[in-house]
Amino acid sequence: MTLQWAAVATFLYAEIGLILIFCLPFIPPQRWQKIFSFNVWGKIATFWNKAFLTIIILLIVLFLDAVREVRKYSSVHTIERTSTSRPDVYEHTQMKLFRSQRNLYISGFSLFFWLVLRRLVTLITQLAKELSNKGVLKTQAENTNKAAKKFMEENEKLKRILKSHGKDEECILEAENKKLVQDQEKLKTELRKTSDALSKAQNDVMEMKMQSERLSKEYDQLLKEHSELQQNRLRQGEK
Repeated sequence: MTLQWAAVATFLYAEIGLILIFCLPFIPPQRWQKIFSFNVWGKIATFWNKAFLTIIILLIVLFLDAVREVRKYSSVHTIERTSTSRPDVYEHTQMKLFRSQRNLYISGFSLFFWLVLRRLVTLITQLAKELSNKGVLKTQAENTNKAAKKFMEENEKLKRILKSHGKDEECILEAENKKLVQDQEKLKTELRKTSDALSKAQNDVMEMKMQSERLSKEYDQLLKEHSELQQNRLRQGEK
């Protein structure tokens, strides 16, 4: 394996390791969000898009070169296989075909996992933000509920005071009672809006979890296919 393909293979193994780490169930998205919020990532973010596109271009070039090599040695492989006068050339061509196919899979999966890795980081960040928003909305709903209960208690106290006082103060207490009722209705309206927002946030969180689970299943399937393809190539190389 040449130096460039050894580097691509190392890059592929690093991608697989990062994806496995990101898919660990006992590390919550909020922890990854804190890690992504470090100052060092803020400095790297200015060059991230350029580096991402550069790596994609390099992997595409290597992938196309591997495709070209596979097509080249596949045609030569077919021609040389019909010839029995030069068996050493046939074996040499078969070896080059195996290497070109190996390079094709390495570059192809490196390109695919690079795109999956970026999408996975984006999903983890979005999920962490949705969970944070859910906590904020839940706190607001609890505070609004407490305030509504407080106003209801004050309203009951005013009703008791109204019964114990004379008719001279009845108009003033009724006005205050109406004001408290209006404030109570406003708080109920705010509580309803907050509850709706909380329900929406919960639905978004469930959707993000389903997307993450789908992505994990697709990754497991692709990793299984990659292992089977490698085993097939190794069997062909041994033959």
